[in-house]
Amino acid sequence: MDVGSKRPSELSDAEKQAWRAFVAADPALASPYFALEFAECCQEARDDTRVLVIRRGGQIIGFLPLHTGKLGYARPLAGPMGDVQGVITEPDVEVDLHEVLHKAGLPLFAFHAGLSSQKPFRDHADETVASWMLDLSEGYEAWETRRGQVDSKAMRTLRGRRRKLGELERGHRYVMEETGEAAFDRMLEWKGQQYAATNVFNVFSVAWTRDLLKAVLRRKGEFFSGSCSSLYVGDELVSVHIGMESDRLSHYWFPAYHADYAKLSAGVLLLTEAARAAAAKGHVALELGPGDFQFKRDLSSYQIGLARGCIANPSLLLATRNAGRALTRTVETAPLGPVRQWPGKLMRKIDRLSGFYALRGTGPAPGLSRARRDRIPRLRRRGCPGD
Repeated sequence: MDVGSKRPSELSDAEKQAWRAFVAADPALASPYFALEFAECCQEARDDTRVLVIRRGGQIIGFLPLHTGKLGYARPLAGPMGDVQGVITEPDVEVDLHEVLHKAGLPLFAFHAGLSSQKPFRDHADETVASWMLDLSEGYEAWETRRGQVDSKAMRTLRGRRRKLGELERGHRYVMEETGEAAFDRMLEWKGQQYAATNVFNVFSVAWTRDLLKAVLRRKGEFFSGSCSSLYVGDELVSVHIGMESDRLSHYWFPAYHADYAKLSAGVLLLTEAARAAAAKGHVALELGPGDFQFKRDLSSYQIGLARGCIANPSLLLATRNAGRALTRTVETAPLGPVRQWPGKLMRKIDRLSGFYALRGTGPAPGLSRARRDRIPRLRRRGCPGD
C-alpha cells in the first residue's frame, strides 16, 4: 500500500474522478460531508486540511480527508463541526487505517462521528451514537404521512404551529435561498445567545468556523452546494438555517431562531420547509446529524450509526488520553450516583474544544518527515488501550 498526502486543491483530475466515482457508488457516502467540494471548503478555512490518497498496486482505492494538528494528532474533516465522517472508497473495499496512518506519519487519529458501517471506525469505537434522518425517498408528503402514522401527536402539533403561523396578521414567507449577509449575521447572533444561555462553548467564536460556513455558502454546483434559508413574519426575520447538500442528500446544519417566536416553533417550521425543498430536488433524505433532541425524535424516520474513538500508536499523547479515560471508567463504575457521569462529560468536552483550537499546519505536507516517520512504531490493532 502507498499513501500520499495532498491538499484538496492539489488532487489530480484522475484523483478527483476517482473520489466522485467512489461517492457515487456508495449510498453511505451520500452526505455532503463526503463531497470533494466540502474538503475544498475546509481547505479555504483551515491550512491544515489534507487528503491521504491511498493506492494499492498503483491503483487508487480510497481517500481519507483530515486535519493535521500538533505532534501529528489528526482529526477528521471539519473537526468538531463534522457530523459524519468516513473513508472515501468503494463499498466492498476495506482499508486498513492503521497502515494508512502509519505511512502518513500520523501517530493518532481521533474521530467522533465515523460511519459505523465502515469497519475501521466500528472496530475502534469507544461509544456509538446516531445521526437522525428524514426519509424523503418517496417525497415530502409520503414522509409526513408516515410520520403521522408513527407519531400522530407530533404531527398534530406541527400542523397546529403552521395554522398559527398562517393566522398571523403580518403574514409570513419562506426564503429558501438567502443571498445577503443579514441572515448569516443574525444566525451567528442568535446562536451566540443560545450557547451563552445554555453554557455551551460558542463554536463561532473561533474564526475558522465562520470562514468554513462562508466557503460552503459560496459553493453552488452539481455535486455540492451551500444553502441559507429563512422564515419571515411580515418583514421580521424569525428563523434562519445554514446547511449544505450533495446531489442526493441535504444536511440540516446550523438552525437558529428569534427567541420571541420559540412557542411558534419557528425553527421546526423552517426545517420542514427545508425538507420539502430537498424532496422537490429529488434528495432521498434530510440529515439532521447526531444529538438527542426532541424535534429530531419527533421528525426522524431512521438513524445511521456513528462511532467515536481513536486509532493510535503508543505515545505520550496516547498515554495522556488513556489516563483520562481510565479515570472516567473508574468513576463511572463507582456507586456515586449522577456524579459518576461528570468525568466522561468533561473529557468529551475537553476533546471537542481541543478540536476547535488545534494548530493549523504550516508546511506543504502533513505529518512528519520521512526520517522521523520510519521511527514511528506500527499503530495498534485494537484502538486506544484501556478503552
